[in-house]
Amino acid sequence: MTENTLTQPNVIVVVADTLRTAFLGCYGNDWISTPSIDRFAQQSVRFTRAHPECLPTIPTRRTLHSGRRAFPFNDYRPVPWDNVYLPGWQPMNAEESTIAETLQQAGYHTGFVADVPHYFVPGMNFTRGFRQWEFVRGQAEDRWHAVADADPALLDRYRAGAPDRIAAHLVNVRPHRPEEDWPTARTFQRAIDFLRDNHPPGRNQDASPFYLYVDSFTPHETWEAPLHYYDLYGSRAQREPICLTAAYGPFADQYDDRIPSIRANYAGLVTMVDTWFGRLLNTVDQLGLRDNTLVFFFSDHGTNFGDNPDKIMGKPADYMYPGTMDIPLLMRHPAGLGAGQVRDELVYTLDVPATILDAARQSSAGPVEGRSLLPLLEDAGGFNRREYLTCRYGNSVWYRDDRNWFFDSVDWQSPPPGASSSGRRQPVTRLFDLKSDPDCRVNIAGRSPERVALARERILADAGGRLNYYERHDSTDALGRPEFSSR
Repeated sequence: MTENTLTQPNVIVVVADTLRTAFLGCYGNDWISTPSIDRFAQQSVRFTRAHPECLPTIPTRRTLHSGRRAFPFNDYRPVPWDNVYLPGWQPMNAEESTIAETLQQAGYHTGFVADVPHYFVPGMNFTRGFRQWEFVRGQAEDRWHAVADADPALLDRYRAGAPDRIAAHLVNVRPHRPEEDWPTARTFQRAIDFLRDNHPPGRNQDASPFYLYVDSFTPHETWEAPLHYYDLYGSRAQREPICLTAAYGPFADQYDDRIPSIRANYAGLVTMVDTWFGRLLNTVDQLGLRDNTLVFFFSDHGTNFGDNPDKIMGKPADYMYPGTMDIPLLMRHPAGLGAGQVRDELVYTLDVPATILDAARQSSAGPVEGRSLLPLLEDAGGFNRREYLTCRYGNSVWYRDDRNWFFDSVDWQSPPPGASSSGRRQPVTRLFDLKSDPDCRVNIAGRSPERVALARERILADAGGRLNYYERHDSTDALGRPEFSSR
């Protein structure tokens, strides 16, 4: 720590689910309007090689709320009454401390606002440590309003996706309503209310430091933006039928006529997040909190729109291309340290909770496995650059270092009996040379066995020597959970 670092600064964390790096102006996009995020980037340090520690939504949140690696998912136990069953998709461990608990015990007032429905499935246990928390209802996957109430006359406006998913979108999001009524806007407004309620004008000097964690499900599917945002990027004549979702996998050809509409709706949702994030930042300034508040803005992962060698749509676990794995990560220091800097260190989502505890000068009751990013801003030394990163998503794993980008199925360790490399259920091993092929277009795994072996060796080392492969069966247990076997 340097003399420029405040003791116990306020902390704001903003996560935007499925926000792809390539769709932000500060990361080089020249056709999507993100003025608030771009301005924030000028005030922040911007990381260009930031990646998730694990995937997808819930495993990543376990990392962010605990400060510990969720990888390698070797203890997977599904929870009842969920709608996603994947390795690592499980509750916060009741026996491990959380970042919010540690900060609350250190005198912080803790707040949590999210419209991510998966957080609030019974038993997920993510609200621990928060003195105030709010589940903002209304995202399409939220079990909220009655799908039977959806107007049948509106269903023809949509194509693809399960009918119940479309109906849930209509009754939950209510896309005909004003922007302020959408879940995204209400999520950020509740965060703004948290700041105003806890820091009324003239009383900030007496207030406790706060930790505010804001998690926006947008721009995750479902992909329909308010019309005034869609109009920035797409034609009304091409808008319908709207694809709220797209099947994950190498299916871009099936959406050829719809990709312009999908991208325009996605871009509109990105600009919507930008608008409301800007309002949150404006509130920080209006309340005089900027000079003592550490602010993060980042995503859990991205998505794909057919712009890769396999023409992948969405974010399937088997295809961990940069569209999925590159994430934005911006951090604004209370004293303005590092403003405008661009850093190329290999960093994880795992490093955010480590940085928060370092800034608050607190030690967790359990191990914190990330690396604080503060030394990079404060020129204090002490940041040990990583040689590589690893990640797991479902039954697939990913690795990158300065030269190699690699992903594969975990069943390379013990292929199914009688399965050959050509008959595997997962795609072939992928390896790309980042020096000559930074966009990961040409698979060189077949002619670089030594580099494949290095990636696998390091993945296994991080996993403690073993990665369980989970096979889902058609049967369920007495609680209705799908049954899995592992090997």
